[in-house]
Amino acid sequence: MKIRNMILNATAIATGATMIILPTASVSAHPSHRGAHEQILTQPIAGVENNYWFDYVTDIREAEHELKKDLARATDDEDRTDAMEEYRNEIADANKDYKKEMKEKGYNVGRVTVGQ
Repeated sequence: MKIRNMILNATAIATGATMIILPTASVSAHPSHRGAHEQILTQPIAGVENNYWFDYVTDIREAEHELKKDLARATDDEDRTDAMEEYRNEIADANKDYKKEMKEKGYNVGRVTVGQ
């Protein structure tokens, strides 16, 4: 029962023998650049965990892994700037692809505003 509740409160992704638990709060794609680019989704659209969601999470994790490697290899500010730009582009592309697929499946992927 504890595991079921944990999965209901977080997104679990099995990768080989490893399980990754993603928190259900929204986080910036990179903490030091808050608001500078798109946010990483931490909950599936409409709460639907499907192949599109798992592909999205995989894309995000790959982008984070590549950023870490690129920053470790960086020798100057230009290298770091290039690494961050590539990372932001990958996050934006992953968001766009995921939202497009979910929209095509009939899910509302935009914001809903109530009031004035």
